[in-house]
Amino acid sequence: MLIPIPIVCFVGALVTDIVYAVTAEMMWADFSSWLLAVGIIGGVLAAIAGLIDFLGNRLIRQEAPAWPHLIGNLVALVLAFINNLFHTRDAYTSVVPAGLILSILTVLVLPVTVWFGREMVYRYGAGVVR
Repeated sequence: MLIPIPIVCFVGALVTDIVYAVTAEMMWADFSSWLLAVGIIGGVLAAIAGLIDFLGNRLIRQEAPAWPHLIGNLVALVLAFINNLFHTRDAYTSVVPAGLILSILTVLVLPVTVWFGREMVYRYGAGVVR
């Protein structure tokens, strides 16, 4: 239930970064900052839940998608955190170009980690009580 929060927030941050790059309206940069912050908090909470599954069951760690899923999600969170730091700068440089590039990279990592997570749940039964 926690997983959609960072996904939606990071994609939303990319959309608001694009709108800010086009309009230069500061409100959109502020939206991006808040979306990144909420996404990072949600991502950390989802990561804690995922780590409990990952560390609590050696069978999960042995499955092929487990490690790429963990590393990919960590990369996405680190990129989002760095992006949020860039968004603390003033004016246009808070988003263009570094913030926009980091938003794009974060969103490009997400489909890969979502695919590995889906494989973990639906193919290997990770986090599923039977």
